Amino acid sequence: MLQISKLISQGAGLAPVLVKRAATVELDWDVRQKSRFDATDSLGRLLGVFLPRGTLVRGGDVLLAEDGSMIKVIAAPQAVLRITACAAHGSAFDLTRAAYHLGNRHVPIELKPDHLKIEPDHVLADMLRSMHLTVQQVEETFEPEGGAYSAGGHSHAATPAPAPTPHVHGPDCNHGHSHAPQTIQPVAIQIHPRKPHSH
Repeated sequence: MLQISKLISQGAGLAPVLVKRAATVELDWDVRQKSRFDATDSLGRLLGVFLPRGTLVRGGDVLLAEDGSMIKVIAAPQAVLRITACAAHGSAFDLTRAAYHLGNRHVPIELKPDHLKIEPDHVLADMLRSMHLTVQQVEETFEPEGGAYSAGGHSHAATPAPAPTPHVHGPDCNHGHSHAPQTIQPVAIQIHPRKPHSH
């Protein structure tokens, strides 16, 4: 079994020719939302994937194996409900309402400008139809939103840092200074892994 513990999001920084030559693995959302799983790639190799907890694998991501080989992830088509506004009397706002109600139920949802996608659920399908939306079961790839904590962190500090007082240069600023360009010196920083926070 070939072990994989690294993921390169969307193959960022890799030469396209390398990604094109890579083996592939086709995975549905049920597998891609897990950080540990087994799969078989296009070369018939058994893969043991061990990614950091909470990692979501997306179509287009590249997995890096322990032997240095790369495996491009393809999002497999799967059964999903495709939700659209009613062509006869609906509007785009109907999709916004539907997304709100599905979000309140913490349903994984893929958002598109003209439709939504969710995993099949007959209760939710009935609810959406009662809201005058068109619901069709189709076989398509599924790439739901990652949630508020999946991309880019931010802080809700209790007291924000005060804004610095602007310094006005003039004849009474009482310190020596030059208006010549300054050399920028590198600064070492330490990066800590981002952890989700709770309110």
